[in-house]
Amino acid sequence: MVHGASFIRSLDHPNERSLHVRPTPRTGGVAMVVSLVAGTLTASAIAISSRDESSHALTYVNEELWILGPTLFLALVSFCDDRLGLPVAPRFALQVLAACGMALGGHMVIRAFTIPGWGMFDFGWASLPLTVLFVLWMTNLYNFMDGMDGFAGGMTVIGFGLLGYFGWVSHHPLLFGIAALQTAAAAGFLAHNFPPAKIFMGDVGSISTGFLAGALIVLGCRDAVFDLWVPLIIFSPFILDATFTLLRRALRGERIWEAHRDHFYQRLVLSGWGHRKTVSSEYAIMALCAALAITYHAVEQWRPVVLGVWVVLFGALAFTVTLLEARSPKIQPE
Repeated sequence: MVHGASFIRSLDHPNERSLHVRPTPRTGGVAMVVSLVAGTLTASAIAISSRDESSHALTYVNEELWILGPTLFLALVSFCDDRLGLPVAPRFALQVLAACGMALGGHMVIRAFTIPGWGMFDFGWASLPLTVLFVLWMTNLYNFMDGMDGFAGGMTVIGFGLLGYFGWVSHHPLLFGIAALQTAAAAGFLAHNFPPAKIFMGDVGSISTGFLAGALIVLGCRDAVFDLWVPLIIFSPFILDATFTLLRRALRGERIWEAHRDHFYQRLVLSGWGHRKTVSSEYAIMALCAALAITYHAVEQWRPVVLGVWVVLFGALAFTVTLLEARSPKIQPE
């Protein structure tokens, strides 16, 4: 449990998972959520006031509520968890409730998956459970990966910035609007979170941002803004690290829910790279993934090549991290 100075102000004290050594405020996510809500309320008011000129205004607001309502709900749950320490089971149950509400209330599910060179694979009856599982995984992997100064904030700026870009070029105002607001909120947070961090995102920020990422990905896939490979490539620095680390720990018989420092980015920091060098390298990888995602989306005949380059890239990165770790004695984080 995290101890803080008050119910509003919360401090993240170092533990066996941490890469920081001093107690640090973890309320940056509160500011991000407040910024997002304020921006979307303003956009909703404008949309409602112009409903006579746009037949899509009320639909826009309704879908916005089914995305942002569960996002805000999970932010409040995480706020209470940061301060009171809620058990894992009820927290996960509430995440399931939020994901189901988004999918059913907003009629948002991923119904098919494109395999370049093969065709479209229809999920059929499994569309709803697979969508819920995907959103739950995005929600929690953001929390898993929020363990290094500037890391989650940078992924949010780049990842949501790209989602907003695709919403803009596809004339999808809802995707563009929410993604742009979250990008701006994350950029403001990142200014204070870049190493050495003065404030952390906390579960309020990481859980809500992960859920929002999942929800916007589902929205974009449902409305054919992009196929699923595009956001998977964009967020792959998080998705692949978290997924591979979880599977590796599970295969070794370790308790996957316990705190650890086995993620690739944590291993780099502990191998002597430090926060700034590691996070700067991660930004370069995120930028490369963004370029690959744009290329995949724009040039259909290159899609198998793009996926091949993507696989080779992360295979080489995994090998490099393992090699660096073997050659460098572990050090304590600064």
